Order: sequence, then structure tokens, then C-alpha cells
Amino acid sequence: MAPALLETHALTRILPATVPVTLVENITIRIGQGEFVAITGPSGSGKSSLLYLLGLLDRPTSGDVTVLGDSTRDLDSDSLARLRLKDLGFVFQFHFLLPEFTSLENVMIPMRKLGLLSRAAARERAYHLLASLGLADFAHRRPDQLSGGQRQRVAVARALANGPRLILADEPTGSLDSHATEQVFLALERIVKEDGTTVVAVTHDMQLAARMHRRLHLVDGRIDQDQMQPQPGA
Repeated sequence: MAPALLETHALTRILPATVPVTLVENITIRIGQGEFVAITGPSGSGKSSLLYLLGLLDRPTSGDVTVLGDSTRDLDSDSLARLRLKDLGFVFQFHFLLPEFTSLENVMIPMRKLGLLSRAAARERAYHLLASLGLADFAHRRPDQLSGGQRQRVAVARALANGPRLILADEPTGSLDSHATEQVFLALERIVKEDGTTVVAVTHDMQLAARMHRRLHLVDGRIDQDQMQPQPGA
């Protein structure tokens, strides 16, 4: 069997304190290429904690996360940062675009940091990504000149900058109205369908979660349900 894109083994995260707090407990999952996965659950159930562990932004207390079959347990901070920059993309509830830069310049930042493309090539790729998300006409606008949905789609383009295998999104539509929510959802859905990119998204919006391929439902830091969901026309 080919290695999973992302896999966890008895993943546990405990915050040390006088009374230790368990955020995630004994989670073992396997996520393959081209999956569109929703992480759902009540407030405080460990959704974002799990996402941060999957994205190598936090380290587990015990257990392991493997990427393409390779353990990340013993990687140092620099190696983890390089792996995140090269193979993972992140979209958060708030776009975190740099206000002094245009949309195009914001999308170029991860490419410039990775250093594999010339400035001209990075600029061309950034423009192509924005155009693919319907933002060609907004490439030279700063974030304060964009709507909320446009800013979040720029954030999606930035997450795609280095051609990651996996996008991790933490409530990417949580601060948006219904129209902008649909725009961002369709952008994520398109990269799954057309590019085969895996997307794992924390969401409290059960209507959006129902439109995704698979749902991981957490309760008290544990997976309560892991189910594939029927898709229209399937």
C-alpha cells in the first residue's frame, strides 16, 4: 500500500499544568491525496489543536505525525519549518495578509522564502494563482482595498504558492458572510477536484461540512465519528 499523505499514530497533546489539560487524545487517522476533510465538533473539543498538530505547528506530547510515510517526531525546528514551507499550506479564520503589500506581493512571499524561483517566475506564478481564483483584476490592490471574501481568497492563493500537497484551514469562512463563504468554499473545492490537493478544514458550519468528502467529528479531544459522506452525482 502506498504511504498516506498524512497519518497520525496515537496522537496526544496534553498541556502541562497543576491539573493537566488534554487537548487531543490517542488519535490515529490516515488521510490520502485529494481528500476534502472537515473537522467538526463542539467548542473546546480539540478541533484547532488537532489541526495545529497535523500542520506541524505544535508538537504532540506523545504519538507521531508522518508525512508521506516519514516520521516528523525527531525533526528539529528548522526541518519542520522547511517541511511546512514546502509541502503544507495554511489558511486561517483571519487572512493575515501584510497590509503594506499588494495581493500579488503577499502571494509571492512564501515563494521568495523558499527560494526556488526567480523573482520574475514567482511573480508570474502568483498572478496565475490569483487569476485562477477570480482575482486577476485585484492583483495590485492592497488588502484594505479588498472585500473580506477577496482577502480570504488571496490567503488561499498564498497557501498554494509553493504547490503544497496539503492545505490546512482553520475556520476559513468563520468571519465571512454567506456570499463570501461560498466563494472561499468553492475555491477550496476546486483545488481538490482539479489539482488533487488535499484540504483539511476545521469548520463549525455543518452545511459546508456536509459538502466535503469526509468528516472527522471530535468530542473531548477524541474522534467520535470518522465517516465518508455521499456526494451529489456520485
